[in-house]
Amino acid sequence: MARELYIARLEWKSCISEPAQCYHFEFVLDEVVNFSYLPGQFISAVAEDAAGKPQTRAYSMASAPNGNRFELCVNRVEAGFFSNHLADLPEDDLLPVGGTIRVHGPHGQFTLREPLTDTILIATGTGVAPMRAFLQSLFPEHGPHAGQDGSGGREIWLVYGTRHESELYYRDEFEALARRFPNFHYLPTLSRAAESWKGWRGYVQEHVGRIVAERAARLGQTLPAPVAPAEASEADKAFDIYAYICGLNEMVAGVRAQLAGLGWNRKQIIYERYD
Repeated sequence: MARELYIARLEWKSCISEPAQCYHFEFVLDEVVNFSYLPGQFISAVAEDAAGKPQTRAYSMASAPNGNRFELCVNRVEAGFFSNHLADLPEDDLLPVGGTIRVHGPHGQFTLREPLTDTILIATGTGVAPMRAFLQSLFPEHGPHAGQDGSGGREIWLVYGTRHESELYYRDEFEALARRFPNFHYLPTLSRAAESWKGWRGYVQEHVGRIVAERAARLGQTLPAPVAPAEASEADKAFDIYAYICGLNEMVAGVRAQLAGLGWNRKQIIYERYD
């Protein structure tokens, strides 16, 4: 069965990291009033290459639902057709503001589980895109609930790993959010930090365990957590914290193994890989 295709018009684009060649895009679907999706889901973008062959690329939406709009965060890859189609150099701009692409979706199950619990968001690179969508939905800046804490006071951590400080996408947004909401903790970590960097160093895998251990100590819980027997009821398997992981496979696998070693059930570890 053919998927329904929408025409997405580019309303704005900007380079948010020159060294990493990372671009932020804002699209509008003029043919619909409301583009309904869940934070964390992705669209598939479709365009024809120079040979007239359709090319498709999946991108997580980097924004919470907002009428007929959605946003993307894309790294320009030198040999990548679609990233260059979206974010080509100005003199070869294949998709200027006002230009269009075709998209279908939304797709994916990388969404916040209910009921909402304390939550650790773990991302590297453009894996921060769905995390930004999560945070916009939990701490909205627009609409009838603007400025309110939609998390119900839950503790929300964003552990964001990159190589260099210049690759911390949406840093100003996350820092401002952490200043407004004391239950949101923005924790960037750099694997190739300059001497002047005052924050965390190393990989996200090295820090997630510390968050879990400190939280467990504060709540009087023991680690590793006891694993519920297979015959236990769903109520007995209830989780008071979830982790959402998005990034390259090596990082995702490392964090999953670490959390499993702390006694976490696999169902409370939600992940999406993009390699």
